Amino acid sequence: MRTFWLASYPKSGNTWMRMMIGALAVPEGGEVDINDVPDRAGIASGRLPFDFHTLVDSSLLSHDEIDLLRPAVYAIQAAGPYDEDRDAKALAGTALARFVKTHDAYTRLPNGAPLLAGAQGAAGAVLIVRDPRDVAPSLANHNSIGLDEAIARMRNPANALSAAEDRAANQLRQRLLGWSGFAESWLAQTDLATIVVRYEDMQSDPAMALGRVMQFAGDPRPAEALARAAALTEFARLKRQETHAGFREAPRRAKGGFFRRGQAGAWKDELTHVQVERIEAAHGAMMRRLGYESLGAIDGSGRPSQLQA
Repeated sequence: MRTFWLASYPKSGNTWMRMMIGALAVPEGGEVDINDVPDRAGIASGRLPFDFHTLVDSSLLSHDEIDLLRPAVYAIQAAGPYDEDRDAKALAGTALARFVKTHDAYTRLPNGAPLLAGAQGAAGAVLIVRDPRDVAPSLANHNSIGLDEAIARMRNPANALSAAEDRAANQLRQRLLGWSGFAESWLAQTDLATIVVRYEDMQSDPAMALGRVMQFAGDPRPAEALARAAALTEFARLKRQETHAGFREAPRRAKGGFFRRGQAGAWKDELTHVQVERIEAAHGAMMRRLGYESLGAIDGSGRPSQLQA
């Protein structure tokens, strides 16, 4: 079974895509359990798999020391039988690919080796992107910070997840390089074949977006299976589950929950004109490269107009 990275800047739709992929394995008449999705292959920054494969307690190491060992971990995982998750193991006889989430930008170590082990760590990558104007409010809610702080973090190339020096987080450090830098790092690398999937396309035609991912991974599925998986993971359906049963990946302080709005263009009634300008000034070049255009029209209220982005 070949490994593929599902790479995304935080709050860009990675979890939603993993749920759609997992829904392909749900039996007829079943439902997706957001807290127990079939074929979940974890995240590249998981601390426990690192400790398991290296036989080293990662809490005793610095971030830089951990990074030096991470490529070997991914190479081992990609080369050996995948038996760290019972659901993935049960599906090993039918699935041709496994998908591993990562919020790591595609970076290299001081010795030039790719952090994610290049072609030894995966057969390819799916880069999931989302309009940064929609990422900002979602990120602010997820981290319980203000919008201005979220916007500042998105343009900070030094910003990283789980990067505290005085304690060991439950995940390994993940360098983000900023919203534009993250996308550029994956688009510029030549170690792995990579496709780009936009959150907005996942929303407008989820079955099509899922089909592209599965085709790319060499595991194409029939149209009816794709449509069923898309239906099982409709955003409203996932949000209802979180409301009723909670979601273990949701931060405790997020007021709007993990599955908050899920709307493309929702930024138009969440950001001020100044905040929009700040995002577009920082990320305009990459936005245009990925097909996101600025409105260029402001109504009298000081907020972006309701013209389509």
